[in-house]
This record gives sequence, structure tokens and C-alpha cells, in this order.
Amino acid sequence: MARQSVLNRPSWRVEPPLVVTLLLDDQAQQRFDREREELFPPGRTVVGAHVTLFHALPGALLDDVVRRVGEVAAREPFPVRVEGILDLGGGAAYRLRSEELDAMRGELAVEWAEHLTRQDSQPFRAHVTVQNKADRELALTTLATLRERFAPTTVTATGVAVWRYEGGPWRLVRRFPFGGVREPG
Repeated sequence: MARQSVLNRPSWRVEPPLVVTLLLDDQAQQRFDREREELFPPGRTVVGAHVTLFHALPGALLDDVVRRVGEVAAREPFPVRVEGILDLGGGAAYRLRSEELDAMRGELAVEWAEHLTRQDSQPFRAHVTVQNKADRELALTTLATLRERFAPTTVTATGVAVWRYEGGPWRLVRRFPFGGVREPG
């Protein structure tokens, strides 16, 4: 069965799709946000740096997504390795690796399999995009610079967030810090 475009699905015209992201420790988040702000073409960045777990879940699943994300957040923060630089064609990203992250995302992907877009059905490659939508020459310069100064490091996954995609900046639905403590919302 062919998958429909996210924006052409009737239920998604009524309820904007949901985006699910991994939250990182403050120091890592600030670093990736600074780089994204510096490297994105002017006017092209509408959200901060993020690790997308799911790009577009049906908005009608909000209650289920919030419930399940709350359940998987009942774990302790865990380490995530920043292992290298990815070439995105029109930009660059930091490649991330964590068995715990892969397992958590895999568990949710199996549960929501019938609702996944083609993009979310692909093998998961955790990353933080710091440049995208740039011309190829600029992207190659960025890749060379990032690779020259790159040193593997470890950051900490601190939770998961659920967002509404509303055609531009995302609207936060709720953050779920790891450790099972729910933030109000």
C-alpha cells in the first residue's frame, strides 16, 4: 500500500502531526543550538537543534503518544556518543550512537508501525542536524571544518518531548524528563 504525503492525509489536515524528539543535557543542547544558529542559512531555521525520534505521527494519536512517551520516560538518563559528522548533501549533522536510544525508539516504532510515514519507517540514524538547506559548496566547507575540529564525546539523554508540527515552528505539547518525573503541561 502506498503511503500518503503527511500533509495530504485527511486526518492530518484537521489535527497537525506530532513530532517526538530526544532531549539532551543543557550543555549539549546549548552547543548544538549555537552551531545550528551559526551554520543554517539565514531565515531557514525555525526550530532549535534536536534529535528526531519520529518526524510525523498522526495528530489524532496525541493521547496514546503522550501516554507511551510518559511510560518510556520512566528510565534514568543515559549516555549518547557523538561519534562523527554526517554529510546531508545540503548540510551536516553529528552522528549519535546509543544502544539504549535505539532500543527505546525501536520499541515505539514497533508499537506505532501502522502509523509511520515512509521517513519514520526507515532504519533509525540518530543525529543532530546543525546545517541543512545550504548550497553544496557551503555544505562541503562546513563538513571540512566540522571534521577538522571534531573529537568524539558523550552527551546525556535527559528525556523525550512531544511537539505539534504546525507548518513552521513546532508547538511543545509536553516534555518528559527521564526518571519518570513529569513536567507540568
